[in-house]
Amino acid sequence: MPSLIDIRRRIRSVRNTQQITKAMKMVSAAKLRRAQDRVIAARPYATLLRKVLSNLAVAVAVEQAASNPLLARRAERRILLLLFTSDKGLAGAFNSNLIKAAQKFMGEHRDSESLELEIIGRKGRDFFRKRGAHIVGEHIGVLANPRCENAAAIARKVIERFRADEIDAVYLLNNEFKSMVSQRLAVSRLLPVEIPAQVEAVDYILEQPPNEMLESMLPRFVEIEVYRSMLETGATELAARMMAMDAATTNAGEMISTLTLNMNRVRQASITKEIIEVVSGALALE
Repeated sequence: MPSLIDIRRRIRSVRNTQQITKAMKMVSAAKLRRAQDRVIAARPYATLLRKVLSNLAVAVAVEQAASNPLLARRAERRILLLLFTSDKGLAGAFNSNLIKAAQKFMGEHRDSESLELEIIGRKGRDFFRKRGAHIVGEHIGVLANPRCENAAAIARKVIERFRADEIDAVYLLNNEFKSMVSQRLAVSRLLPVEIPAQVEAVDYILEQPPNEMLESMLPRFVEIEVYRSMLETGATELAARMMAMDAATTNAGEMISTLTLNMNRVRQASITKEIIEVVSGALALE
C-alpha cells in the first residue's frame, strides 16, 4: 500500500494536470467560435461558385469545355493525395482517424503507378515520414491561422503539376465540421475538376466569352476548395481538442476523488494503528 506522502504527491500532480487540461479546454473553446464562424461564412461562397461553374459549363460548348486542361480526364495512374492533419496532439482520435483514412486510401490505390502525398500538418508528416511514404510537399503551421495566400500557393502547385501531366488526379482528405461533437471524414477529388450537375439555369450576362470565364474561374475554384478544407480541418481540430480536454478534466476530477478516498483510508488505518500501539503499551505497563 502506498504511503500517505506518496498519495498526497500524486493528488497534487493530478490536480496540476487538471488545471492544464481545463485551461486548454477554455482556450480551444474560445478559438473554436471564431473558427466556426469562418467555416460557416466560407460555405455559401463555395456553394455559389459551384452553381456559377455549372451554369458556365452549360453556356460553353461541350468540345470547348473538354479542351480545358483542368477538366481533362485520364487514367488515374499517378495520384496525389492532399492530407490535412493538425500540428499538435491532445485532440483525441482526430489525427489517428485521418491517418487511418489515408492508409485506407493508399491501400485502395496500391495498383497505381505512383501515389504521392502532400501533407498539411505536422502529425501526418511525422507519421508518414517514419514509414517511408512518398511525400512531395509539407506545410507546417498553416492551420493555426488559415490564410487564402497559403491555400492559393498549394493550389497553384498542384494545378501546375496537373497541367504538366505529372499527375493524373488530385484528392483531398480532411475532416468536415458538423457540430461541436460531430465531424465527418471526407475524401473528394480536386482535379480534374468535376463540374456539378446543373440545378437551376441562370441566364448570365457575360462581358467575356463563356469559355474564357470558365478557364479563369476553374483555378479559383481549386483555391477555394483547398482553403475551405483548411478552415474545416482547423475548426474540427479545435472541437476535438475541446472535447478531449473536457473528458481529461472530468477523469482527473474522478481520479482525485478516488485518491482522496484512499488517502483518508490510509490515514484512518495509521491513526487506528497508533491507538492500538498506545493501548497495547499501557496494558503492558500494567
